[in-house]
Amino acid sequence: MSLLGKVDRTTIIQEKSLDAAWLRNEVLSHNLANVDTPTYKRKDVDFEKYLRGALYYGLDDVIVNRRHNFRFTDPPTLDSIRPKVMEEYNTMAMRIDGNNVDIDEEMAQMAKNTIRYNVITQNLNGSFSKIKHAITEGRR
Repeated sequence: MSLLGKVDRTTIIQEKSLDAAWLRNEVLSHNLANVDTPTYKRKDVDFEKYLRGALYYGLDDVIVNRRHNFRFTDPPTLDSIRPKVMEEYNTMAMRIDGNNVDIDEEMAQMAKNTIRYNVITQNLNGSFSKIKHAITEGRR
């Protein structure tokens, strides 16, 4: 894989991760807004396991198949993965009114997600700065 291909792949991963973090922030905000709504079930974004799958299977499908004896018809790819909103039916956190939103947990998840978003943004900005530097220094 060429250097440009690696940069493109990394950029795609970071872009999809930013999309997932943005969606997760919206979902967590929605959970907080519905903390007192009877029968509301908290939602979360499922993305990281799909990303891991796409990165894992994308290495070399034949080697992965032989080594781990996996059978799949359509392995995930970077282009195919999308964050998915999932409802959680955790009965351990269920209140009497049927709502399972824990405000402390939602706030902690929101802080974690904000940090994740900021780190990905900084990494992406750093990558673009390096590319810009290489282009401008390459002219000399």
